[in-house]
Amino acid sequence: MNPKPSSRPQSPRHSESDEAPLLSRSPSPHSPPPPKPPVSWSSLPNKGQLAVILLARLAEPLSERSLASYLFFQLQWFNPEIDSSEIPKQMGLITATFAAAQAFLLLPICFNVGVIIGPLLTGFMADPVHTLPGIFGPGSLFGGEKGVQWLEKFPYALPNLFCFSILVSAFFLVILGLDETHSHLRHRPDPGRRLGRLLLRIILRRKKNEHLYSSINTEDPSEELMDHEADEESGQSSRPAKAYSKTRPPFRDVLTKNVCLNMLQRFLQSLHVSAFNSILFSLLPTPKADSTDFHLPFRFTGGLGLSSERMGLANTIIGTIGIPLQLFIYPRLIGKLGVKASYSAFLPLSIIAYFLLPYLVLLPDNNALVWTCLSAVLSLQVLSRTFVNPATMMLVNDSAPSPNLLGTVHGLASSISSAARIMGPTVGGTLLGWGLAHNLVGLPLWVLTILASANWVILWWIEDVNMSE
Repeated sequence: MNPKPSSRPQSPRHSESDEAPLLSRSPSPHSPPPPKPPVSWSSLPNKGQLAVILLARLAEPLSERSLASYLFFQLQWFNPEIDSSEIPKQMGLITATFAAAQAFLLLPICFNVGVIIGPLLTGFMADPVHTLPGIFGPGSLFGGEKGVQWLEKFPYALPNLFCFSILVSAFFLVILGLDETHSHLRHRPDPGRRLGRLLLRIILRRKKNEHLYSSINTEDPSEELMDHEADEESGQSSRPAKAYSKTRPPFRDVLTKNVCLNMLQRFLQSLHVSAFNSILFSLLPTPKADSTDFHLPFRFTGGLGLSSERMGLANTIIGTIGIPLQLFIYPRLIGKLGVKASYSAFLPLSIIAYFLLPYLVLLPDNNALVWTCLSAVLSLQVLSRTFVNPATMMLVNDSAPSPNLLGTVHGLASSISSAARIMGPTVGGTLLGWGLAHNLVGLPLWVLTILASANWVILWWIEDVNMSE
């Protein structure tokens, strides 16, 4: 009897290459590299040092914008008979002093947070005997029968003392908590950091020999392995640590065409942004003028006549708009557009805001209309600043000819930016005072329109940042 053929189908014969396991196959040299994991906020390195920098950076906008919310009224309190056109000049000189000792690059998120917190706090602290009578007034918690007498005598002392404490805290935070990152200085002993670690151990009740953290080795492990193998071949069991080169390249190597163009755009950007901030918070509280002497489209004067409380609200609007833009929209668009393209696309929004802002003084006394138009103009400037400020720093960082010159480029950019931030409020306040006195209040803002336009033109000759690196 013949055997019955099997009903199970026979599997086809596999080639030798198919029988080989998948892991043994070598990838094609032309295959694309595996995709990099997306960068998130939680993946940022050195979170402790970043926290120190962020908190220290928060001190400047918090104190600066706090002062801007009541400075007009404090100067008016010093001299009640002063002309309104003279106050912007004085405000410009005072605001410019904040840039004289600038220590950090502008971090827009901290700027927006400080813009929200500062005016809200100091808006209540200014003249607290009258703004907070239940705490500092007569019969209050701290006031007693007659109220707090020294606050009655010096009504703007409390917000200034608050700003002083913030800046002093930031100073000690940097001394005690910030590590040196310069390649030539980072290995030197730092008494401030030693004291900071000691205080931290005392506060946290740590043992003396328990390390809070240790520095991460920045050397390439493969280089260390090759050095070790070379030592074994030469009969040496160890070798001294690699010394860092202290040779500094000549300064002329820094001044390439791209670096010079980036310094120029950094100067112009800091100039018109700082001047705008100073002019804005001088223009908002300036009393409205009589419209009988107006000759449109350019000959008019006056301000919006906002109170100190509404000044704080204007500051809050700026910060509230900026934070969600910085956190959620900016990271997505910057990856699609690129650094230079986003800079070029959003800087014109500032140009439009500078041109339109003076015309707000022509609006009638209608709160809804005034705040709608003011919010729209400020939204344009905040949206522009959200993309322009980080792009400015990234272009400066990428323009360094070599990593050894990165610190020099950053130092030069910081000095140029500080000079612009001193010049901007000073010149802007002077022009605003002249414009208020000569029926041409829009002059300083229209000058900023020209400067921002020149800033935009320069971008066409600047090299873009390579986002793939």
